[in-house]
Amino acid sequence: MQTYKFTIFLVGILAWQVSAVADPVSDRITVAVRGQGPDVVLIPGLASSSAVWDATAKRLEGRYRLHIVQVAGFAGSLPRANAKGPVIQPTVDALDAYIKTNKLNAPKVIGHSMGGLMGMMLAAQHPEDMGKLMIVDSLPFFSALFGASNAAAAAPQAAAMRDNILNETQDAYAQGEKEFLPTLVKSPAGLKAAIQWAGASDKTVVARAMYEDLTTDVRTRLHEIKIPVTVLYPWDASTGMPQNAVDWVYRENFASLPNKTMVRVDSSLHFIMLDQPDVFEARVEAFLK
Repeated sequence: MQTYKFTIFLVGILAWQVSAVADPVSDRITVAVRGQGPDVVLIPGLASSSAVWDATAKRLEGRYRLHIVQVAGFAGSLPRANAKGPVIQPTVDALDAYIKTNKLNAPKVIGHSMGGLMGMMLAAQHPEDMGKLMIVDSLPFFSALFGASNAAAAAPQAAAMRDNILNETQDAYAQGEKEFLPTLVKSPAGLKAAIQWAGASDKTVVARAMYEDLTTDVRTRLHEIKIPVTVLYPWDASTGMPQNAVDWVYRENFASLPNKTMVRVDSSLHFIMLDQPDVFEARVEAFLK
């Protein structure tokens, strides 16, 4: 249903030179191409829709050619190849194939959450694929937030979380997302959309991707990423975390990344583009220059 609605939306604004295309290279992703100009690739996060970039696309499509990714199995899209087995690394491979097949010229890549992790992996594994990277609230090793020192240490808790989702019904999973997402989104409209996207996601794809997200550690490869990287991360008083503590977590985890710009966005939770859209768009404009 989400894919259908998104397609109708695209058709309705053809005057803005929009085209929706299924990626011919892989059945891990679909890509909507909008606008004209230098190439920009937008990757959403776990259980998110490509529609998370709608406001960004409206501002940029007159000056950039946007490649808006939808990961198979999220937000009502068919799971296709993501129905079984690994999700993250094959999706990174699909992104690499898409960039190369379509001959994108050093595109700038923006990834949110798990999409930011994919961006880091892509930059480390295929440095020729992009010119710049923006990471929107992602860490090179997410389980560091739980005190895990490495992927092996994170695996038991990650497996328990994965198996809990796999063993519950789709309705129970959707209800759990509805209860959890207010910790990630402040904006009432944004929260409503995020709940819809997560609830419509295939829970088996979410469960496996979440496990991989929690057990993937790219900190040892950050020093290999030589392109300019902007890291946006949020802070909000409602979390109870002091600003300096949040600053330390992100700066410590990205310490070995050589060519970086770290930017904290205040009064925002995880979905910065939904909670602070004007600040987010200003940062995107600065990144794209």
